[in-house]
Amino acid sequence: MNADKLVVIGQGYVGLPLAMRAVEAGLDVVGLDVDAGRIKRLTVGESFVEDVGADRLGRALSSGRYHPSTEYADAEGFDICVITVPTPLRDGTPDLSFVEQAGLGIGPYVRRGCTVVLESTTYPGTTDELLRPLLETASGLHSPGDFHLGYSPERIDPGNPVWRLENTPKVVSGLDDAALHRVDEFYRRLVERTVPVGSTRVAELTKLIENTFRQVNIALINELTMLSHPLDVDVWQAIEAAGTKPFGFMSFQPGPGVGGHCLPIDPCYLSWQVRRKLGRQFRFIELANDINHEMPEHVAQRVMTGLNRTGRAVSGARLLLLGLAYKKNTGDLRDSPAVEVARRLRALGAQVHAVEPYAEAHLLPDGVVVVELTEQELRQADAVVVVTDHDSIDYDLVTRHARYVFDTRNRCHGPTVERL
Repeated sequence: MNADKLVVIGQGYVGLPLAMRAVEAGLDVVGLDVDAGRIKRLTVGESFVEDVGADRLGRALSSGRYHPSTEYADAEGFDICVITVPTPLRDGTPDLSFVEQAGLGIGPYVRRGCTVVLESTTYPGTTDELLRPLLETASGLHSPGDFHLGYSPERIDPGNPVWRLENTPKVVSGLDDAALHRVDEFYRRLVERTVPVGSTRVAELTKLIENTFRQVNIALINELTMLSHPLDVDVWQAIEAAGTKPFGFMSFQPGPGVGGHCLPIDPCYLSWQVRRKLGRQFRFIELANDINHEMPEHVAQRVMTGLNRTGRAVSGARLLLLGLAYKKNTGDLRDSPAVEVARRLRALGAQVHAVEPYAEAHLLPDGVVVVELTEQELRQADAVVVVTDHDSIDYDLVTRHARYVFDTRNRCHGPTVERL
């Protein structure tokens, strides 16, 4: 395979690790992003993605094979283009404007024999029905035939030290057999194992199944957790015991809600498509969304009730939140339930301080005072709320000095600790 020039559109949590891995595999990579500030930081070797350290980024730049850019003209002559742009929701409706912009931007540089792959999470049919016409119109070429088009769902798990891009199986697809062959051949240069499927629609649905499975099961455990408290049952102990069954059960943990680029969004793409195409409800998804969206309010109410038991009103109370990111050991604040918990507690009149060692300061929510975790901060707090359980937090210090802890992650134990 002679596809040596790769363009990766989007240099965030998905695109940047992909670009780094491709450089390491010997490809010449143009990393495109519309965010000029992001590209400027990458150009000087400053990474904003935890999974890509400054040393790794520095090696890619020093190799001369990684070229961060905001200009689509730098894509000219590409062999492979991978689109890894966001696909958010707007008022419950999929927003594919970033995919459309990427298609319009790269379209004029599509040439005979090249390959374009979409990795952004979306509903079944997007690659064929939305992206393909954009590329064909802009290039004057056709797929299948003149160029290859495929879909390969991203499976990046930020902060996961075990499962990385290269050792996570990669689902691949194409509009025809020739496209599938080219897409599969490309990813086999980057990952240990590829999983070819029969169509782009199958690959698009695969991603939605993966995250819908998680959303539904987390919602089951979250609702069980809300009910177990008034029933006076320790749900954490019950989950741990159930997890000893070697078959037919998979443990999911309760928490303050779901966040990030996947769980709050991806299942909605599927339910939206079902309503649009079939005129029916996907009831499991909609119920799961409702339950998980309730969790920040449930946490805020539990904290208020816990404060009342200590003789302190939530209004005017000084609260210390541990973690604001949606996922531990990352600084990713996208749709973070921790941020929503902070907002709701502030709305109840609380003074909210927070310990967040990973997120960039300019991304932190307004009205939240970011502090270091110290004995003094713990002693001054009327309540400490464990929201995101970063491993770098000293939980022993918390339990020794906090007068009341509300723990949504089962990291603290002791007489002053109440768990979700």
